[in-house]
Order: sequence, then C-alpha cells, then structure tokens
Amino acid sequence: MARKSKYGSKKITIDGITFDSKAEARYYKQLKWLQENKQILFFRIQPRYLLQEAFKKNGVTHRKIEYVADFEVHKLDGSIEVVDIKGVETEAFRIKQKLFEFKYPHTLSLLAYSAEHQGFLPLREYQAYKRRKKKVRATL
Repeated sequence: MARKSKYGSKKITIDGITFDSKAEARYYKQLKWLQENKQILFFRIQPRYLLQEAFKKNGVTHRKIEYVADFEVHKLDGSIEVVDIKGVETEAFRIKQKLFEFKYPHTLSLLAYSAEHQGFLPLREYQAYKRRKKKVRATL
C-alpha cells in the first residue's frame, strides 16, 4: 500500500505502522534489527516534543507548538538520539529545529537515505554529495 505524500515520497506500511516514506520504513527496519541484536536499548516512533506552551494574548488563544520527530533512539550508554529522516528541510522545520536544540539535551540527527551508499548519511553530507554529483554531470 503506497500513497504519494506532499513531497513526492510514497507512504508505506510495515508491521501495521504507516511511514511517510520508504526511507523512514527502511530506518525502522534498521532500528528493529539493532534492538533485536542488543545494539540499542529501544526506540520510539514519532515522539512528540513540546517546543512552546499554548498561551492567550489580547483575547487570542495561540496553540502549542510541537515537534514530531520520526524516531527516538535510546542507546546503550543512556543517551538519546532523536532522528528525522529528511529529503527536504523546510523553513518551518528549521525554526522547530532551533527551538528543539535550545530546549532539549538530546542529539538531533537529520539523515537521508543514499542508494549509492546503500545506507543513511547525515543530511548535510548527502546534500553535498548530490551537489558534487550534479556538478560533475554538468561538466560531461
């Protein structure tokens, strides 16, 4: 079962869980393997982080602001890594990322799946790789 999302990725369902992209589903499978092989303690899917409380001002109610990540990984050393599988960074995400970084001590990792590398790369590294690849193609 696959549906197109807002950014062109296909939704996919695994173990009764619908993921926004094939890359997210692939990372879920990787986390399951890591947990089964005792490489991580456990993980959570779509954890929510409160970035700002709801408030009222001048008679207007402003809703709370939350960040919903793709995964929260609890590592063997007790640290927590929050993982977001990205293809595109929106302006709204950049703002939420800054608020998250200010409020929470967890590591926030942005990853992208690279078929050429057969695995996940940090988003910035993946974007740089794609730019270099595009530049090389332009010179051919």
